[in-house]
Amino acid sequence: MAFTLRALAVFACAAALHGQSAARPVAPSAANLEPDWDIGVVLGEMGAHAGRLRAALDKANVQAWKEKGASETYAQQLDSCKAQTQAFHDEALALAQNPENLADALKLLFRIEGVNNMLGSLEEGIRKYQSAEDAQALTALAAENGTNFGRFQKYLVDLAAEREQRFTVMDKEAQRCRTLLFSQPSTPAASSGKKK
Repeated sequence: MAFTLRALAVFACAAALHGQSAARPVAPSAANLEPDWDIGVVLGEMGAHAGRLRAALDKANVQAWKEKGASETYAQQLDSCKAQTQAFHDEALALAQNPENLADALKLLFRIEGVNNMLGSLEEGIRKYQSAEDAQALTALAAENGTNFGRFQKYLVDLAAEREQRFTVMDKEAQRCRTLLFSQPSTPAASSGKKK
């Protein structure tokens, strides 16, 4: 009888935990979380923006810069920025298909921050060794992503808060089930009735 009660308690707890993981709890942060399809559009636009940035970087003539006395470091930065911008493009488009992948979203966030930092240095090089107009055009192009990047950052914060809330609810339910299981009286196993 005690075994049956324990089995029923385990089954009830498992069902409750499954229900908690299958259904999103309504938390204050979940109400602010943009739907996948909306943030997917934002990520698609960010990927397209990265493609335009890459095309603009392809117009930089580092060889001419070096002839004017620019450091070799600019060439290395430009190559690195092109590679990072291409990765930004590819990762944004891939994440648009599954925006709730928190690890990939964080990876993209860090990549974008890295690209933005490199762009600042490259803009200086373009201004000094190419033309002020080209530098201004790159600055304006980089700024076009501001609104989408802000939405993406907010989405990440809301997604992390929603996940934390979900795991907190699941942990509390698991603790309740453990307490229920261990509070059941245990009875010794029934003997077969045969004596040796």
